[in-house]
Amino acid sequence: MTATLPQRLYLICYSVDKGKFKLDDMQGRGQLLRAGALTELARDGLLGITEKKVVRKPGRAPHDPFAASVWQDLPDSTPKNWLRFVHNKAHTAETPVRDQLAAAGEVTVSRGKVMGLIPADRVAVSNPEKVTALQERVRGTVLDGVDPASVPFEELTMAVFTAELETSSVWSNADLRTHKQALKALKARYDESVPGLRKALRDSYLSSRAVGGGWSA
Repeated sequence: MTATLPQRLYLICYSVDKGKFKLDDMQGRGQLLRAGALTELARDGLLGITEKKVVRKPGRAPHDPFAASVWQDLPDSTPKNWLRFVHNKAHTAETPVRDQLAAAGEVTVSRGKVMGLIPADRVAVSNPEKVTALQERVRGTVLDGVDPASVPFEELTMAVFTAELETSSVWSNADLRTHKQALKALKARYDESVPGLRKALRDSYLSSRAVGGGWSA
């Protein structure tokens, strides 16, 4: 399976040592997946970006259904601010990406209850070693002092986005404090390629965290 960027971002949020997705890493995950899809659309030349606003370019919709749905949400004439396209449908983002991974055998989904009362899906990754390797590769872009220009763009994006969301399956608080300058350099490189999107992701996450929400259904 060749995973899309949203699929990798979903998997990287899994806490291998706990054997689950931790509740604090679920906040902002819908926004994370949509930002991943928007990054791929920008990479593939399907977006026009003007003064940190975005518009959908004419062309054929992406083959991936999740990316196609995000692309169709975008305006096709007047550019609009990134934030609405990261934030407003975040609650719908997780299920289609998770279901793609389940169909590929990368995760299993079972029905359970939170605190023995509230029905909820339980998701487990099928290959924890692959997730650990992905997390370590992303961490290495920061911890190993790598030149940002040499980092593959998808790995750079995963490092930057998970840092913005303070994703504990990837970063400790000490990591984020100690490696501020390395992260700053990676963020600057990302912003050169997709100006405005990273800030919109961070703003959406902070807004969701303030009200104790932000995860997807």
